[in-house]
Amino acid sequence: MITIQNSRFRVAINEVGAELTHFVDQTTGRDLMWNNDLWPKHAPVLFPAIGRSNEDSYLIDGKKFEMPQHGFVSGLTFAVLNQTDSAVTLSARATDETKKMYPFDFELQVTFSLTADGLHLKFDVKNHDSKDLSFSLGSHPAFNVPFADGEKFTDYQVALTPAPKDLTNFEIVKTPNPFRSGKSLPFKNEDGVIDLTYPMFDAGLIILNAPGLEHVTLRSKVSGQSITLDVQDFDYVTLWTKEGANAPFLCVEPFNGLPDVSGDLRELKSKEGNHHVAAGETVTMAYTMHIKA
Repeated sequence: MITIQNSRFRVAINEVGAELTHFVDQTTGRDLMWNNDLWPKHAPVLFPAIGRSNEDSYLIDGKKFEMPQHGFVSGLTFAVLNQTDSAVTLSARATDETKKMYPFDFELQVTFSLTADGLHLKFDVKNHDSKDLSFSLGSHPAFNVPFADGEKFTDYQVALTPAPKDLTNFEIVKTPNPFRSGKSLPFKNEDGVIDLTYPMFDAGLIILNAPGLEHVTLRSKVSGQSITLDVQDFDYVTLWTKEGANAPFLCVEPFNGLPDVSGDLRELKSKEGNHHVAAGETVTMAYTMHIKA
């Protein structure tokens, strides 16, 4: 486990998966990150796939390659490239094993940098190959909700800025695994504000489609405490908590990529929502968490 800290925050990152595991506000002693076996993860990095692929597979020129849910980097041990007291850069590169699933010479660097009011996460996708690289990338942080004793999940809301005029989400179908149906549905909100309830997650994850979205804020209606994510580099934001568990956490997930539509086994290069990086090039995506105590 790697630790970085500044005068306000202390962060622990697991080298396996480059996973943010603890994010402690030292002024309050509060750990923002979920740590419980009810869902035994914290903030996995999703690469080179997001969600389920049909038949847990995809195609390259008609040849089938297996792809686990959310890709495979969560199981890779990242190397430390650079580290200071308040920042660290981790790297994972393609191996013979990863090339059986994803036949590309990729490198994924993840940088965690503490700021005065939060944490900056930067993802560099490097293409060391001689051909185009198609990928999805997402971040899956799970925040403890409520933030404080005496509050409950329904005391919280998610605010989108700027407020979308026509907010939609992708309909999810379970087969039993969750896929998109191919339909988009209007999503209830009041001027960009979504009040949290557990039943709203009965159908599974909520992938919000709000082009031009800049900030997503998870906040308490009681205390005013909040976590804001700057998401300008990402196409979608997903909300999720464990269905039927009344679990005291919420995932707020920046996505560049999408789960498959059920029954539509795709060529990798045409997977909806995928991003691309040319041979020898690097694509960078980043977001920042701002903490209001």
